[in-house]
Amino acid sequence: MNESEKYFCFCTLALGSKYRNLAKELAADLEKYSRLTKVVIYTDNPEDFREVKNVLAFKHRQKGILHCYHDKRFVLQKALSMFRAAIYIDADTRILADVPDIEWEPGITGRYENLSEHISKFRPQSMDLMKSVADKLDISWEKANFIGESLYIIARDEGREEYFFTEWDRIGNYLELKGMYGGEGNAMGLAAAKVGWTVKKNEGWEHLNKIRKHLDASYGKGQITFWENWRRRLGYHYRLNKARLAALKNFNFYYR
Repeated sequence: MNESEKYFCFCTLALGSKYRNLAKELAADLEKYSRLTKVVIYTDNPEDFREVKNVLAFKHRQKGILHCYHDKRFVLQKALSMFRAAIYIDADTRILADVPDIEWEPGITGRYENLSEHISKFRPQSMDLMKSVADKLDISWEKANFIGESLYIIARDEGREEYFFTEWDRIGNYLELKGMYGGEGNAMGLAAAKVGWTVKKNEGWEHLNKIRKHLDASYGKGQITFWENWRRRLGYHYRLNKARLAALKNFNFYYR
């Protein structure tokens, strides 16, 4: 395959000026270490990436009720509509060396651990909620996995990827309506179990994981102004009410 015909891409979310700037740094790293690879970005300001040659930027407004973690599914869907495989990577990440060749296996590749054990360690208060979701999906809670959220690969799998996104959508919405706004790796793991995907890990992904530096920029939030706080609260209630109304279309799943 000619290098100009790469069938994979990177993708990420970049909402707000801080994350747009971080995404530009990530794109510059990939221009250097993964030549001719495109970066698909969902952002609130695509114009900000106009001069970044390896970026394909698309307009996106936050859909998540409080945070945008589950919005990752939208940029992944877009990326997979154009490429056979998409590497999701958080915008607050730097690449430090050449991106390796990776075996593109259908389905999902990344870090994982047993979901029950993960919830027990990090979110025990959500144990009953997660069990109830698994029961609604008619899947085995004990066999599902948590999937690491900051770096993973999804490759087309004869359309099963769309089924995966559909399940992630309703699981993520359900969890948010119940007040669990973070931890999209839990929803991803349940969705993967529902579609019959076994989460994979291979040497290429392991190498990629070693040459990236995740900055965890979300932990460095500064003070916000009164008006910014008011705007966020207004957006939260708008998205919450919109999600509640949409959930009525699947009343049994969301409310029983």
